Amino acid sequence: MRNLLLSVAIIALSVGGTPAEAASKPRRISEAQLVRYAATSFDKRKKMFTREVVGLHRNLLVVADYPCGDVCPTYTRRIIRYDVPLADCARKGGVVVSERIVRGIGLASIEVCKPAVLAKAPAQP
Repeated sequence: MRNLLLSVAIIALSVGGTPAEAASKPRRISEAQLVRYAATSFDKRKKMFTREVVGLHRNLLVVADYPCGDVCPTYTRRIIRYDVPLADCARKGGVVVSERIVRGIGLASIEVCKPAVLAKAPAQP
């Protein structure tokens, strides 16, 4: 852990920022990296009810939300999306997609702004 912090500090100083700034800046990701990330498995118990920053794609922040409902962690899903208002989605190059998530004993639909490359991909359980 100490080596990791030292590495972050060295990188931050070399680019002119503080260690905290270097650690908090999202990395740029390509469409191929987004597709690979979407295809990876994840620990439903550890991820349920969390959000993580995936990176910057086309200068837009990409986040992964992990909602769960009813039988957790079994029904934990990963929803990868742009962190932009739905009204701006198409203009920014995203696609508004309706995602179905478990809410209580039923299903609910939520609309999210997905990167176009993921809107074409099959949904992840």
